[in-house]
Amino acid sequence: MENIKIFACPSAEGFTKEVCDCLNLEVGKMNSFKFKNDNNFVQILETVREKDVYIVQTSMPPVNERIMELLITVDAIKRASARRITVVLPYFMYSRSDKKDQPRVPVTAKLMAQIIEAAGVDRVLTCDLHNCAIQAYFNIGCHKLTAEYLLKKYFQEMNLKDMVVVATDAGSSKRAYKYSEFFKCPLALIDKRRVGNDDHAIAANIIGDVKDKTAVIFDDEVSTAGTLCEAAHILKDFGAGKIYAAATHGVLVGPAIERIEKSPIKELIITNTIPLEEEKKIKKIKVLSIAPLFAEAIKRLNEAKPLGDLFGFDR
Repeated sequence: MENIKIFACPSAEGFTKEVCDCLNLEVGKMNSFKFKNDNNFVQILETVREKDVYIVQTSMPPVNERIMELLITVDAIKRASARRITVVLPYFMYSRSDKKDQPRVPVTAKLMAQIIEAAGVDRVLTCDLHNCAIQAYFNIGCHKLTAEYLLKKYFQEMNLKDMVVVATDAGSSKRAYKYSEFFKCPLALIDKRRVGNDDHAIAANIIGDVKDKTAVIFDDEVSTAGTLCEAAHILKDFGAGKIYAAATHGVLVGPAIERIEKSPIKELIITNTIPLEEEKKIKKIKVLSIAPLFAEAIKRLNEAKPLGDLFGFDR
């Protein structure tokens, strides 16, 4: 790798350190703080002139604060004459606001793409978008990684018996089908209806046989865990044995942890695209590191090598 620098926004320091350790690099030096008037300040403490620069930012709350940290860091590096700037967003902010599905509402994911692009970013690296169409919101390169193979490997090593993959709604059926094909196991679908904008969903019925089977639910993210736990309860009502769940992004806000604790879910597997705060670390939640995948992607981008075979990356 040549002329590369990787910087971490404040909340992304842990994840960035993991990435840099995989690449035998030091995390770039920068100073970030707030003035007393609540204005952010960023200073890059080493030269980035004509460097290939990567800025890593997470989406842990407060999300809007993370956006400003990122944009100000991008501006500082751009004004320091970096050759190319790549923003690394393990979890893309506002990814669930990806369409105009109600009257007079914004498409905030599109707005985020426009803001990032306007700041002077040359390329974006992210993971498991809520809607793959978000990539098309950019007029610059947007590369999407996936935790699919990391999760597959984990469950493959568990060697679960009588496994059935469960889709929590029609929207996740395509993803669930891919997993069921990989594990060569049956597929079940939960009939779920969403009510309003309060993240509340009602599961009404189930299509498929789950009785006495080990049910595994795969999703792109777990936010308030309402849908997930509702699905777990209905699976138990229909006679499922052990229930596992897996998701790339552990957003885990509001009553999520309490719901998971009280649910019949035996284990929830997530990746570290969003840092799991200490108070959210419970025995039911297992965190897998996706940092090696991002490290390999950054290496290949820097060396102008293809990313296609990363979809089967295993380390």
